[in-house]
Amino acid sequence: MRRDGPAGAPQQRETLRTEFEFELPRGFVDESGTVHRNGAMRLATARDELIPLRDVRVRENPAYLSVVLLGRVITRLGTLASVHDGTVENMFASDLAFLQDFYRQINAEGHSRAAVSCPHCEEPFEVELAGSRLGES
Repeated sequence: MRRDGPAGAPQQRETLRTEFEFELPRGFVDESGTVHRNGAMRLATARDELIPLRDVRVRENPAYLSVVLLGRVITRLGTLASVHDGTVENMFASDLAFLQDFYRQINAEGHSRAAVSCPHCEEPFEVELAGSRLGES
């Protein structure tokens, strides 16, 4: 849908990006030994954040909340047919930490860029978190 903006200029409708691609630092290793690194995560809904609170595993161990939540919002990981909390709980700790940070970044900011400063000159700039491996520029 197009609407006219100020002075009759055509105004484009803004689209909301709801899915973000990522690359795990190590990768999930499935039962056959295949490593899955590339995936996608969608923005979380209020329902995504509320439903895990009813999960008995989360009630017994609140740290399990992020595992259940990530299992709901990761839409794709490599060639896996589906991703669920069982997939997430079998990931390496470094990949889980990466996904937790990635979740916070896209849901708080709405994008996968982070504002940082150069450690040498302190000049501010942005880095893209999605699709890059830790330690790579």
